[in-house]
Amino acid sequence: SRVFAKLQQGDRLGRISIMALFNYIMRKVWLHQTRIGLSLYDVTGQGFLRESDLENYILELIETLPQLDGLEKSFHPFYVCTAVRKFFFFLDPLRTGKIKIQDVLACSFLDDLLELRDQELSNGLQEQNWFSAPSALRVYGQYLNLDANHNGMLSMEELGRYGTGTLTRVFIERIFQECLTYEGEMDYKTYLDFVLAMENKSDPQSLQYLFRVLDTRQEGYLSVYSLNFFFRAIQDEMRRHGQDPVIFEDVKDE
Repeated sequence: SRVFAKLQQGDRLGRISIMALFNYIMRKVWLHQTRIGLSLYDVTGQGFLRESDLENYILELIETLPQLDGLEKSFHPFYVCTAVRKFFFFLDPLRTGKIKIQDVLACSFLDDLLELRDQELSNGLQEQNWFSAPSALRVYGQYLNLDANHNGMLSMEELGRYGTGTLTRVFIERIFQECLTYEGEMDYKTYLDFVLAMENKSDPQSLQYLFRVLDTRQEGYLSVYSLNFFFRAIQDEMRRHGQDPVIFEDVKDE
């Protein structure tokens, strides 16, 4: 009766649409099948997937997605890394190293991933889909273009060229202080977290990421000192480009 009430769209005779019932059943079957499929990679049997578990799942899934047929075999590891990072960035904000299978099923990411089974998926929809081949190649291509010395890692100077090159030195330094780096340089996985945060600024997980960067004293809130610290850097950047910065009076942090 609960399901019937959910599907009932106000028909005056109290009926439900056959198509609505059909779509509901298909969705339920898909969820059960996907849950079983994901559970096969749950090596601990506790309802969680580690990063390596999800990597194995997506790696084997690639062969079933026609929209990824054009990817070179050598790019598959980078594609898998790109896909997995979105799951963990949004579903593991506390960075525990594992995500609930239930959370994977509840989010829309698997829908986006399995959308690549559609052989006639338009270019516009592919560009909007993080998991599509054009999107993955775009992100990885940007990473390679930033890597000026071709050592496979990004220094602060190289990341400073991201986007339009308007990120302040102070902001970039805080990124490197808060994120995992290797001898002062950022790898592709860490870069993906940065890109996901910058491209999805309105999402809570992205706000959490940026908040850690802005909270210079790790106080759990943004003080006048922190805001002034970053604003001064923006003013300096504006002066460097020949623009008149907004006047911001000195404010002492109380």
